[in-house]
Amino acid sequence: MLGSMSSSGDISLALRSELFNSRATLSAASTRLNTARSRCDTNRRGFAMKGIVAPGVSANGSASLATELEKGVERLPFKPEGYNYWSWRGHKIHYVVEGEGLPIVLVHGFGASAFHWRYNIPELAKKYKVYAVDLLGFGWSDKALVDYDAMLWRDQIVDFMKQIVKEPAVLVGNSLGGFTALVSAVGLPDQVIGLVLLNSAGQFGNPNAEANKTEESVLQKYLLKPVKDVFQRIVLGFLFWQAKQPARVESVLKSVYMNKSNVDDYLVESITRPTADPNAGEVYYRLMTGFMLNQSTYTLDGALSNLKCPLLLLWGDLDPWVGPAKANRIKEFYPNTTVVNLQAGHCPHDEVPELVNQALIEWLSFLRPEPFQQAL
Repeated sequence: MLGSMSSSGDISLALRSELFNSRATLSAASTRLNTARSRCDTNRRGFAMKGIVAPGVSANGSASLATELEKGVERLPFKPEGYNYWSWRGHKIHYVVEGEGLPIVLVHGFGASAFHWRYNIPELAKKYKVYAVDLLGFGWSDKALVDYDAMLWRDQIVDFMKQIVKEPAVLVGNSLGGFTALVSAVGLPDQVIGLVLLNSAGQFGNPNAEANKTEESVLQKYLLKPVKDVFQRIVLGFLFWQAKQPARVESVLKSVYMNKSNVDDYLVESITRPTADPNAGEVYYRLMTGFMLNQSTYTLDGALSNLKCPLLLLWGDLDPWVGPAKANRIKEFYPNTTVVNLQAGHCPHDEVPELVNQALIEWLSFLRPEPFQQAL
């Protein structure tokens, strides 16, 4: 989800560019994977032929879920104090855990929190042990004054898997959380047995792009850069104030939610409450200047080239930011992929949770985890 922190102008442009536009340096392999050499496998043909909810499921691992299911899905209770906390690198990290069974780790998108999985946690917890974790700088986790980078969140999720989960698990991520889940799965090939992306952030690299690096002149370094920094702080300070207003949050959410009835007080409060935390404004500034506007390193193809487990794409085809063409390209690049197309926007897990939950449970039933021994 790219909600509360989005505003207008350059930031909206950055969001619509899906946060990651540029070249790959994430250890891209020389050839693509034709088959996933994983510690687990999934019978994608069986999954396709059996179907999920609606007809139209094909043997190549694609499906179309356009039908509506009956409403009435359970919702995670909203707790202003949060649920559980874990200390990571001296910072307080918030997470939710419910249920028993195969672990599923849910990773939210930009500006969101574990509460964005409000309709997924209770249902999935009936069959699995479900974790939902707040990334550092977001939600109920600390607003740490650090340099934010995709690899920072990767390290957080990898350590969460090692220290809290401690067994084979499935990673699930939406938007920014999708890319985080992807690079985390690459970093833990023996523990991540399946990966699920919902309208993931990230772009494919451009192999023809040429580096355009120039040395900073004295004028740029000592005059123009300080002026630019001051200007950015003024503008972003105003945009942060604007972005945390409930009315603005609601407006942005409704622009990317096709099912606007789910944009309610619970969702808006789960996004606006963390903006009152100490250092929230400074974190916003660092995210916008040091992370979102300077993503020139990590790409989807670079990460997918090193992925080892089955991949499920639950894709909101009506997303104004990330359309279905990206899902199709991911499947072409990484054949061990199942695509489920949904009539939803950027956050299908919160817009059509019944469909997402059922599709995810169906896919999970075909995973075959091997015995896992955690490294000492």
